[in-house]
Amino acid sequence: MKLFKRKENTAKAQLVAAQRSPTVNTALPPVIESYEKDLYDRLRYAVPVIDAAVMKIIRLTGGFRVVCTDERFQNELDRFMQNVPVGISGRSINTFADEFLDSLLTYGSAVGEIAVDRKNRCIAGLWLGDVSKIRLSCGSEPFTRKFTVYSENGKYETVKNPESILYASLTGGHSLLRGLPSLSSILMRIYECIGQNYDRAGNVRYAVTYKPTGDGGDLLYTRERAEQIAREWADGMNSARYGQVKDFVAVGDVDIKVIGAENQLFDTNVPVRQILEQLIAKLSIPPFLLGLSWSSTERMSSQQTDILTSELEYYRRLLTPVICDIGNAFLCSIGADCHSVVEWDNINLQDETALADARLKNAQALEIETRLKREFPENMED
Repeated sequence: MKLFKRKENTAKAQLVAAQRSPTVNTALPPVIESYEKDLYDRLRYAVPVIDAAVMKIIRLTGGFRVVCTDERFQNELDRFMQNVPVGISGRSINTFADEFLDSLLTYGSAVGEIAVDRKNRCIAGLWLGDVSKIRLSCGSEPFTRKFTVYSENGKYETVKNPESILYASLTGGHSLLRGLPSLSSILMRIYECIGQNYDRAGNVRYAVTYKPTGDGGDLLYTRERAEQIAREWADGMNSARYGQVKDFVAVGDVDIKVIGAENQLFDTNVPVRQILEQLIAKLSIPPFLLGLSWSSTERMSSQQTDILTSELEYYRRLLTPVICDIGNAFLCSIGADCHSVVEWDNINLQDETALADARLKNAQALEIETRLKREFPENMED
């Protein structure tokens, strides 16, 4: 019995060790699920502030130029970058970079493909893939990627040429919009309540009250007079829609009041601003770029611009390897033994002004040093 007991303990120990030991085929940063993709799409559709912030980040990232290390192939590289087909309707590498960054911000990852025309041995164009239908895992060797795509038959098929796949992800592989659906639902609920309150109290409605007098004749024809007052009041209100003004004349004690005039609508500025502050803090966009005047000092706006500049530099670092892979693939297809680099434009005019000011000051300092060397050569040598 002890012998069998030892074997059982040994088997359990081996099982625990096998469970603790890491497998070779470990997954890289998780990809987005299909339900998450639909959620983020609907979120951008429902909350215009989020969609506007994402679009402004894409535009503010700026332009770039792909430079070849061998000047002999620069003209061919420029021609390819300006005319490469992107999907069905797009063209140029800038269009692909914008769509790739849009997917990267919205879903946390983006995937594209370099479509190769094997018959003519050239690059046919660029495609932007659906990140919810692709899975990423480690290959047979370290730091190699294996892509599997969800096919129409409901199975995952391995991509035969993973070198043609372009992939990038944010830190952790999470979307920039992660955590915003709960706040957005509260914001949409507030706006829905505002609309309902305006339907109830904002759309002015009247209460016409007829109080008959105590004599017998007035009490006898109360119903007929009430119906007559209702018809005349409705006719006067309908005539106002077409620009015709009619006065309402009644005999007796008639009281006209606005329904809901005593009640005031709730002030929603504070809760709406609190939620918008959370949304914009997550998106790292200065409020004044979205038309929200929250900071009253120029110093605060300058600091927010500096923070945005660092965010844009981060997105540029993610796009640079992808763009270089496209440029290197084209150079390889034409038989060029060189590689490409990306030169980004300055983010805004303030950077241009700062660079020009720095160059001016350096030139002035150099001029002063040259004049001092010419006038006092002995002192400058010491």
